[in-house]
Amino acid sequence: MTTDAIAVLNAGSSSLKFSVFTARIFRHLFHGQIEGIGTAPRLKVANVRGEVLLDQRWSGDEGFDHEAALAHLLKIMPQFLHRIEVVAVGHRIVHGGMAFQAPVVLTPAVIEQLAELVPLAPLHQPHNLAPVRALMKLAPGVPQVGCFDTAFHTHAPEVSQRFALPREFHHAGVQRYGFHGLSYEYIASRLPQVDRHAAKGRTVVLHLGNGASMCALQQGRSVASTMGFTALDGLPMGTRCGNIDPGVLLWLMDERGLDARQIETLLYKESGLLGVSGLSSDMRTLLASDHAAAREAIDLYVYRIQRELGSLAAALGGLDSLVFTAGIGEHASAIRARICHDAAWLGVTLDEAANTHGPAEPGRPHRISRPDSRVSVWVIPTNEELMIARHTRLRVPDFRQQGSEHLIQPVAATSA
Repeated sequence: MTTDAIAVLNAGSSSLKFSVFTARIFRHLFHGQIEGIGTAPRLKVANVRGEVLLDQRWSGDEGFDHEAALAHLLKIMPQFLHRIEVVAVGHRIVHGGMAFQAPVVLTPAVIEQLAELVPLAPLHQPHNLAPVRALMKLAPGVPQVGCFDTAFHTHAPEVSQRFALPREFHHAGVQRYGFHGLSYEYIASRLPQVDRHAAKGRTVVLHLGNGASMCALQQGRSVASTMGFTALDGLPMGTRCGNIDPGVLLWLMDERGLDARQIETLLYKESGLLGVSGLSSDMRTLLASDHAAAREAIDLYVYRIQRELGSLAAALGGLDSLVFTAGIGEHASAIRARICHDAAWLGVTLDEAANTHGPAEPGRPHRISRPDSRVSVWVIPTNEELMIARHTRLRVPDFRQQGSEHLIQPVAATSA
């Protein structure tokens, strides 16, 4: 007797992250990533306790692309799957555009439509699609499901999605989409168990990682987001600029002679915390630094969060709860403290000890506001991979009835 499992893939420009869950109760089995694709690849696999199961390196090899990485992953996966068969794969895809407002089974026709959205997410979309195409060649029978970071925001009020441009551009798809939707969807699903008042009320979630955004939730639904047409908008990020006057782009073209691709590189890869500090895109490095430029980058980061928090609270007509999540949000207590102190005008009173020391059980949601704080403040670890696994299970419900041709053969062959 074997157990069905779902693999979740999240591909970046030089990495392929993966997690495996049982398909019925979503028990997390193991996870890992192949990083350094195209240069010096390294594969690490760990179990749910964080214990490293495999650590493998290759010398520099430009021929090791996403397809080769995926083929190697399929080859080594059986050793971690005792009597378990991977029967479906879910993918994080950043942009679903106007057409894809919910997860969808991926077909060649769907892939063509999603490829047309590459200009809207040039850092993400091509790499999100690469393993989908590769798996279609390596295991053509396995069902694949695309889950979109934009989908969670598609039912936000129309006025929050519009730019003040001629109507023809709006109808052509030039609008605010919002991103990090899989993370926000997970937080919204957890709030009823964590804080019922927050789940029913007005909550701002701060997804603060290398990519960063904020989302206003009304009864668990997206009302407004700091990100817009692309994943550049809103907060300063690791290497992305965030909100910028469009006139700056005209100046860069007219006065500096930059073309579209040079501006793209500047805004996506050379700005944000890295550009302001001149040191690093990593908040941990900046917090540990005594350089004035590092402090300036942090100050700007916190200031922009405060500006956006006021905007989102206004969109909600008040505030009942704040939630911090993602890498910085979950681990940088100093950043959380500054944001909460600056948000005292909204009714936030920070519990310094709870913020500094964290939960009794690592990885659990924990409250960092005082009991008498009018606005509750929580740290809730996000789990985009679990959301993708759930969506994949719903879109491909009857694995066994579809026949063995739908299984990933390298896994199934050794799992009986």
